[in-house]
Amino acid sequence: MSAPISNVRPKPDQVLIDIVDYVAGFNITSTEAYSTAHYCLLDTLGCGFEALSYPACTKLLGPIVPGTTVPNGAKVPGTTHQLDPVQAAFNLGSMIRWLDFNDTWLAAEWGHPSDNLGGILMTADWLSRTAVAAGKKPLSMHDVLTAMIKAHEVQGIIALANSFNRVGLDHVVLVKVASTAVIAQMLGLSRDEIINAVSLAWVDGQSLRTYRHAPNTGSRKSWAAGDATSRAVRLALMARTGEMGYPSVLTAKTWGFYDVLFKGQPFRLDRPYGSYVMENVLFKISFPAEFHAQTAVECAMQLHPLVKDRLADISKVTIRTHESAIRIIDKKGPLDNPADRDHCIQYMVAVPLIFGRLTAADYEDGVAADPRIDALRDKMVCVEDPRFSKEYLDPDHRSIANGITVEFSDGTKMREIVVEYPIGHRRRRREGIPVLLDKFRVNLARRFAAKQQQAILDTALDPKKLAAAPVHEFVDLMAG
Repeated sequence: MSAPISNVRPKPDQVLIDIVDYVAGFNITSTEAYSTAHYCLLDTLGCGFEALSYPACTKLLGPIVPGTTVPNGAKVPGTTHQLDPVQAAFNLGSMIRWLDFNDTWLAAEWGHPSDNLGGILMTADWLSRTAVAAGKKPLSMHDVLTAMIKAHEVQGIIALANSFNRVGLDHVVLVKVASTAVIAQMLGLSRDEIINAVSLAWVDGQSLRTYRHAPNTGSRKSWAAGDATSRAVRLALMARTGEMGYPSVLTAKTWGFYDVLFKGQPFRLDRPYGSYVMENVLFKISFPAEFHAQTAVECAMQLHPLVKDRLADISKVTIRTHESAIRIIDKKGPLDNPADRDHCIQYMVAVPLIFGRLTAADYEDGVAADPRIDALRDKMVCVEDPRFSKEYLDPDHRSIANGITVEFSDGTKMREIVVEYPIGHRRRRREGIPVLLDKFRVNLARRFAAKQQQAILDTALDPKKLAAAPVHEFVDLMAG
């Protein structure tokens, strides 16, 4: 006869406690983290503005019920929408992620920590407008930057040694958890209430990676993070009402996250929470390409002037790469849509070899119909370099290396072009930040008239002025 199951409610799992104590109590002192968060904010908003040029994105935006108005609701940057914070978070989160152009974190689990900005900024905007309407003090953009640093840290530190993709789960689970924690803190919840909120995020159903992989790759990967960060706002608001949590959500035998979804293995957390992730985050500056291919695209851009007149003579292209790239973006066969193409390293190499560019528009059907692209893809082979794979995970390197060798039908072979650290890497910050700011200016110009662009820039480019700005006033600058 089996022993009865204990119904004594356990103490919260240590993972929950560590997240909440960090989010609610840790003081960020790193000037580098705040400086990087400032640039991250600008770049992330710019990615959203560019996405507004794509009807596939904009058709998903706005209120769930057309015509709904929300007094003191959050204003979605670049649009005319003023929404409840949950739907506003979905809108901004989907805009940010749509073109696969915002920041990236590569570890055992990769992801895009700036995805959390959808929930953070829209909650902060709603709270600020509500506070002002009640005669109270609004939140400042410094509060937003602090929340960004902490959300980056929670998502990134858990990702360092814990691979969710290997058990079939999408990385947006970490967006949901990180956003829930920082948004609950922004809402003023108690320590116990924040623990409840974070437990709700873990016990929630988690997204499968089905939509990121052949043969089902599709556009959900562009709004999955918006869905996750908006769900976080919803769960935090539920916890604010006193909704109960589930303290052993991770460790409960049989029914907990570890046993149900993580093959019985507990999380490994190899370093304490601080500001490491924001300081080391990778920016996608030059190309809207899945990050494992960023350096491959840089290589292809260098090769373009050397091969553009000999494309028909190419017999083989070898891409020397790392294990994660082979597992995620090494694809043969037909590519059915833009979401399929921007997760194919062969496509992302072929376009710059042929055209000397790679833009978001190059994933659309019109460009993809050029027969030279698939002809060149068919001549490509990916091979793993064990050193590249090792240094990808090494905290002293964190490289994302690729090398490309082009061979011709006459038997000649070009010297291999290798790039180990992309322009968005911490090791190339001095080179990368001016390009990042140029990207932001270009994205502003896609959406706003010159006078409004300048008003945004006057605040956005001044770190002290930006940090001091009330959230709602900064967001008002970006009204569509």
